[in-house]
Amino acid sequence: MNKLFILTLTLICHCLISSAQEIEYSQPVNSPESCTSIMVGKKASADGSVMTSHTCDSNYRTWMDIVAAATYDRDTTVAIYTGRMHTEYPGDETNVRLKGTIPQARSTYQFLNTSYPCLNEKQLGIGETTISGRKEMVNEKGMFMIEELQKIALQRCSTARDAIRLMGKLVKEYGYSDSGECLTIADPNEVWIFEIFGEGPDKIGGVWAAVRIPDDHVSVSANVSRISTLDLKDKDNYMASDNVFDVAKKMGFWDGKEPFRFWKAYSGGNYFGELKSYSLREFFILNKLAPSLHLSYDSEELPLSVKPDKAVSVTDVMALLRETYEGTEWDVTKNLKVLAKKKDSQEKDSITSASANPWMTTDMINMLNGVKEGTVTRNRLVAVPQCSYSHVIQLRSWLPDAIGGIAWMSFDNPGQSPRFPIFAGSTALPPSFAICGQHRHRDDAAIWSFREANKLATVRWGLTKETMQNAIMHFEDKGQRELPFVESQYKQIQQAKGDDAAKAYLTGYTSDFAGATMQRWEDMADEFWKMFARGF
Repeated sequence: MNKLFILTLTLICHCLISSAQEIEYSQPVNSPESCTSIMVGKKASADGSVMTSHTCDSNYRTWMDIVAAATYDRDTTVAIYTGRMHTEYPGDETNVRLKGTIPQARSTYQFLNTSYPCLNEKQLGIGETTISGRKEMVNEKGMFMIEELQKIALQRCSTARDAIRLMGKLVKEYGYSDSGECLTIADPNEVWIFEIFGEGPDKIGGVWAAVRIPDDHVSVSANVSRISTLDLKDKDNYMASDNVFDVAKKMGFWDGKEPFRFWKAYSGGNYFGELKSYSLREFFILNKLAPSLHLSYDSEELPLSVKPDKAVSVTDVMALLRETYEGTEWDVTKNLKVLAKKKDSQEKDSITSASANPWMTTDMINMLNGVKEGTVTRNRLVAVPQCSYSHVIQLRSWLPDAIGGIAWMSFDNPGQSPRFPIFAGSTALPPSFAICGQHRHRDDAAIWSFREANKLATVRWGLTKETMQNAIMHFEDKGQRELPFVESQYKQIQQAKGDDAAKAYLTGYTSDFAGATMQRWEDMADEFWKMFARGF
């Protein structure tokens, strides 16, 4: 009996495969549970970098590649598609549909082509969360889905402001066909939160607003519209479509008398039936970064951004994306206690069961609650096993773009997987990155190097957690420890051999680093198999 078959049988009982986990967390259109994005201004960060991030928490493609910069003749067009987010490899055209064409730019920038494209060679970075909102706003006749807007912005823009203006212009001219979306758009100097909806059934357009996060603040978006009041006279900090107020009135979402709040008008604020502009994740993260504010979970809305009590490092953001609320009132395992002997003593103590894990299946939760009602309360965690990939993007104005921009990338559950750096100047990725692992088990898909160990670990999380967390921290420490040397090497190679050689060095470093993480997780899967072969 091969390992894969045994793993499949084991996971049915003890942990959750991606497709099932997606079903578990699926919600109505006005309250999605798909992604989390944390933003950090340059004066709020520990090193002066600007940060954005993204957890792609659903069954989207895991293949990624780097699309090279290019130049084009006049009168060239570029095709706009829908359906690419569920393809198996870059050339896969299954269920891909042409929406239309627009004029191509004379030249484009190189960019990292993830399911939601995220970083270009000019240090423009984008995170994403779906906010859906009111069904009445969607108009599928529009040309652009959000991922295509991101792609065009990364190919043509070098600053967050330019990206927002370009996307607004494209939507006005060609239409927006997606549900409500939030993009967290950053460059080495500033970060913005941008929210967009369709314009309703009668108009192929779009309505949007964008707010600059103050340099000394942090913010978070987690599937709920967060933008509130708009001071459009303050052009340094606010932008919006020219129809932002008119559409709300026309659709009957705002009477023009009470103070206008973007989230209330266009999303309806219906988060699980509550009139709120935030979810548990926003509250938890903001409260953890600024506990001195004593934010209340009973508030109708939270501040869009807060000044953190201490400077936020890139590793702080990584840690927040690993959050499962362990040790807090929202810990889903808090009632799963067993009696165990204390070390070197005959006395017993109550501890969390080794079989308890934050990512229990729906069947497991139902069974436990069937034995005793209220044993497990399901809370939507920051780190979830249905995550396709996640990144923390760090943008640094004092360095050349190629080395200054980094996407600290991770496959699968961010609470269980390591991160490796992909630089703005990296020109290629390992071949296994070009294969999606969502359609079937594939040894040649990068995500499966991590997924086997991650799923096995949840069988007895109490016994495997420390091993896995130590491995995560090993690579996190390695990345931070080696980064100054990589920067120095890049500059030396650039001066001695030129840009192409320096970028080749970055590309090789990413490949070596990612390969080391993949090998460690494959070895860890073997360790867990041996552990479980000796019995539970």
